[in-house]
Amino acid sequence: MARAKTPRNGNPSSKPSSSTSEATSFVRKNGGSDAPTAIDLDSQIRQRAYEIYEERGRIPGHEEEDWIQAEREVHARCHESQFV
Repeated sequence: MARAKTPRNGNPSSKPSSSTSEATSFVRKNGGSDAPTAIDLDSQIRQRAYEIYEERGRIPGHEEEDWIQAEREVHARCHESQFV
């Protein structure tokens, strides 16, 4: 069985945390362009899905369709803004 790697300084507590640091480093590699990052899009989709839920009267049971509609709207908005 393979041993888990530790950082070069030998201190396992200095190892970066799991997915949050990985996601942050992924987003920061955007190259300085004006295109929205993955985290920005996810946040916008989440916000729009909640707005759709509120517009529906806060009736539960439509989470998936609200999310899909929000994804469509946010992606369409981003696609339009790239060509303006």
